[in-house]
Parts: sequence; structure tokens; C-alpha cells
Amino acid sequence: MTGPGRADRLRALLAEDRLILSPCCHDGLSARLIEQAGFEMTFLSGFAAAASRLGLPDLGLLSYGEVLDHTRLMAEATALPFVADADTGYGNAMNVRRTVMGLARAGAAAVMIEDQVAPKRCGHVAGKAVVDRATSLDRIRAAVDAKAEADVLILARTDARGEHGLREAIDRATAFRELGADLIFVEAPQSAAEMRTICAEVPGPQMVNCLEGGQTPILPQAELEEIGFRVAAYPLTVLSAAMKTMVDTLAALKTDRVDRCTLLPFDELRERLGFNDYFERAGRYRS
Repeated sequence: MTGPGRADRLRALLAEDRLILSPCCHDGLSARLIEQAGFEMTFLSGFAAAASRLGLPDLGLLSYGEVLDHTRLMAEATALPFVADADTGYGNAMNVRRTVMGLARAGAAAVMIEDQVAPKRCGHVAGKAVVDRATSLDRIRAAVDAKAEADVLILARTDARGEHGLREAIDRATAFRELGADLIFVEAPQSAAEMRTICAEVPGPQMVNCLEGGQTPILPQAELEEIGFRVAAYPLTVLSAAMKTMVDTLAALKTDRVDRCTLLPFDELRERLGFNDYFERAGRYRS
């Protein structure tokens, strides 16, 4: 990769003061396809990574080592700037600091740290809880301190809306920004009115989570931009579409009813995976 680093390119995108679309990846293939589709950034979703890597739900089951390894693979698969989902940071504030530095060195442009109790769970399922405000501030303070040793942005997330209401979520988010977080994410607002309140009251660029079937309304992209969001993440759109296609295709294969027209032509599949580029490069070494 040449030119500005991933973190610098993400900073430049956020400075453009417009909505940036971020379909979330779950493995090297999805990251590669997102880049080929012309998107400007992606997000290594913890939910999608747990599903892809472990075949398990997003309930805090991925370890730091597994997320670090997954982040390295994403950095090799795509040149796009991407966010790595670090959940609660895998321990106390010192663990958060180490986590942020490790994921930055692995290639992440930004690292997301949240205020749920450990083990965390998907932000749109029942039973989630957050740590006290002081602990949440320590996590973000440690994450921001890590920026002195690693070129990375901090995405600070609060899930306090579900347990303590919108006001507590806004107060935490505002404090996160004051500590130096680069991007703010208030998870699971439950109406367009709440989304407008968040963007009006919390300083700094905001991210919205567009989870189909979740608690937050899926609004048109033009409306999200007008409200004031600067990043729209789609955490499960790609994974869900892939899973549905796989489920349908496997059912069809079982009864010998696969419609070959629904499959990628083999030539296109090879091209998207880089076979042609590989062979072209390998040709230099045939002597």
C-alpha cells in the first residue's frame, strides 16, 4: 500500500463532512468484495467475525488473540481503511491500551471500544448491561492514550441507552468526545427523533448502526446525512445476504435443483479472488 496510511485516510474522509457508507466485512473475501464495489471504508464487525470465524453468536466469545489475527487478515485482504471491533477491550484499562495498540499495528485505521460489561453481547439483543460511568471513561481514556504510541482513531461506543436511557447515553458520549475519541457511536437509538437528538447534542462526528431487524430505524441514506451522521455502518447486510444465499443453495443442491444462473461465472470468481493478478506477477519468475 502506498500513499497516506489507513488512519490518515479515515481522518480525511471524516473531515469531508458527509455521510460515509461502511458495509461491514467478516472475512478476507467480504473485505475484498467491499473494496471492489467501490466503498471507501469498511468495518470488521464483531458480530460478523464471530459468525464467520467461530460459527457462534456475538456474545463476547472471540478472544483478543483471535480478533488480532482476524484484523491482520483484513489488512492483507484490503487496502481500505477499516474499523476493528475490540468489544470492551478484553480487560481493565491497561488491557484496553494494549488492545488498541495491537490492533493498530495489525492494520486497523480505527478501534472501537464500548462500555458494556464483559462478556459483551450484540447491542440489539436483550440482557445487555453497561459498566459504571467512571469505568467507561477509564476505558476511553486508556484508548486515547494509546494513540500516542500507535497511529489510530478511536471509535467510542456506549450501550447505555438500553439500560439507563437516552440522557445517560448522551452524557457518556459527550464525555468520550471530550476525552479525545475521534468518532462517537450511541448504540440502539429507538426512533428517528432520538437519532436527531444524538447528532444535535453530542459533539464530533457520529456513527449510526443500520442493523436490519434491530431496534434502530433503517432510514434512507440522504436522511441520515441530513440528520448529521458521518458514518453509516451496515453490520450484517453482507453477511446476512451471503448466509441466505448459502442456505438456499444448499437446500437446492440437496435435491439437485441448483440454478447455475445464480452462481458467479468461474472466470469472474477467479478474477475477483486475484488469480489473474497472481499469474501475471508469477510470470516474472519463470526463469
